[in-house]
Amino acid sequence: MASRKTKLLLLKIFSMFSVIRGYNIPIIALAQYLSAIFILAPEKRALDVLLDFNLFIIVIASSLTIASGYIINNFYDSKKDLINRPNKSQLDRLVRQQTKLQVYFSINFIVFLLAFFVSFRAVLFFSVYIFLIWFYSHKLKKIVVVGNLTASFLAVLPFFAILLYYKNLYPQIFAHATFLFLLLLIREMIKDLENIKGDIANNYQTISVLYGENISKKIITFLTVSTIIPIYFLVEIFEVGYMDIYFYISLIILIFFLQMLWKSNSKLDYLKLHNILKFLVVSGVFCIVLIDPSVLLHGKKVIETVIIK
Repeated sequence: MASRKTKLLLLKIFSMFSVIRGYNIPIIALAQYLSAIFILAPEKRALDVLLDFNLFIIVIASSLTIASGYIINNFYDSKKDLINRPNKSQLDRLVRQQTKLQVYFSINFIVFLLAFFVSFRAVLFFSVYIFLIWFYSHKLKKIVVVGNLTASFLAVLPFFAILLYYKNLYPQIFAHATFLFLLLLIREMIKDLENIKGDIANNYQTISVLYGENISKKIITFLTVSTIIPIYFLVEIFEVGYMDIYFYISLIILIFFLQMLWKSNSKLDYLKLHNILKFLVVSGVFCIVLIDPSVLLHGKKVIETVIIK
């Protein structure tokens, strides 16, 4: 049987995994690679993209920056989470606040060193990204509207790291980014409705706190309807291959989402809506391959050839 110290160590590791939301980071890394292969660098072979050392460093640096962002956000939100997420908060508190800060600064130092392997521009990008995450967690998060917009922008920013690397400014890239940004912004506003008790107790100036649930629902409805604009461009103007299936299904889901929104009045209701949006974002990542499924078939043939040889 494991000793008491070993069990405590494993609990602390699991606690830190919870703090950095380790289940989210691989999805973001996968999204960066799929975006590079199918959207940002479609003229390159998929294998060349996968074996690109600089891209690998950018993805690792992005993942570590996001992890450090979750740590500093958890650090500043510890009191709020006691109200909104008591069970998760108890797990997160197994790791001391001082330890979280030490890990936070250590991760950011590693990101800074990794960025030097790519370019000075990468160093500058990740320095600004780290600062913005800290400033959001420390100050901007409590400011009405600004907090929601900044959170959504920071969530999209890792894809701009790949964009800067490839220097490709295709119009469809901004249509994809706009759709994702709107989904994330809607999710942030749903989270405000979900966490309204903790926000009131800790003086967070959100739309839900200042103007009430009804106004929040009207703004969410407007943002949800606005997703039609990037979807129209992606489906009708730009070439997205079979991914148009994803966008059509997303529209149907968002219609049901709005129906559920206006019937929602409890934390559990808002949690369901939150999970619907999370599903759309995560499924959207995997559906990127539908832009050109032949890439996967070609990759399979390459692997089979290597194995045979």
